[in-house]
Amino acid sequence: MQSKKQAIGIFDSGIGGLTVANAIQKLLPNERIVYFGDTAHLPYGDKSAKAIQHYAKGISHFLLGKDCKMVVVACNTASAVAFNEVKKACGRLAIPINVIDPVVKELGKQQTVKKVGVIATKRTVSTRVYTKRILKSHPELLSTELATPLLAPMIEEGFFNNKISQTIINSYLAKKNLDNIDALILACTHYPLIQKEIENYYKGKVQILDSAHAVALAVQQELTSKKLLSDNREGEHEFYVSDFTESFEQTARIFFPEEIHLREMNLWA
Repeated sequence: MQSKKQAIGIFDSGIGGLTVANAIQKLLPNERIVYFGDTAHLPYGDKSAKAIQHYAKGISHFLLGKDCKMVVVACNTASAVAFNEVKKACGRLAIPINVIDPVVKELGKQQTVKKVGVIATKRTVSTRVYTKRILKSHPELLSTELATPLLAPMIEEGFFNNKISQTIINSYLAKKNLDNIDALILACTHYPLIQKEIENYYKGKVQILDSAHAVALAVQQELTSKKLLSDNREGEHEFYVSDFTESFEQTARIFFPEEIHLREMNLWA
């Protein structure tokens, strides 16, 4: 049985999920976060579904072992191919949340959108999960997906907000798949880190939707409905990675200015 005092567990293949963790922290400052970045296996976007399911299951059990009341899959690829494994692992011990459903729900609030584009990893696009869920929830909308495999590794290496990243981003956004879109879903939690560059390209003509805020709202609603919102934070946030990287630590400090104690934890040794 969950309690208010328990932490919120969040995981991603690397630094991208920090955008979700940051949004949750801003909306719910009384909640303590336990974050796991699977940097040893990033990017998930070019891994097999079976491998991602294996990683997601292991990380879920780790977060449950850290006494988390909720497990947020802050990775679109893992949400697309491994969310069932996460739900099974959580059972009645924790509440599972993915990053896909909240942002698809947000589309319903965009009255002027007729055609929506989706950029994501190869694995996420191969599942066509966004097209399927958009069609189910908003059958009046047209949707188009584009795999952008260079973006997540580029961001992990710290290449964003510079000429190199802007050139690569512009090259992807100029693809015919994304012609005449009214909104663009950033279907990878790394992508909010390059949102300004994406906005530079579109010059305000396309609405940009990222999952971080939508997921934070979903977390708030779920905890509120189950009377599990924390009244005050007890203890510090915890950050774990499966392989230490300086870029992760530097990015973590952007979102969490307080002292970060990054711990390396190889769950598959």
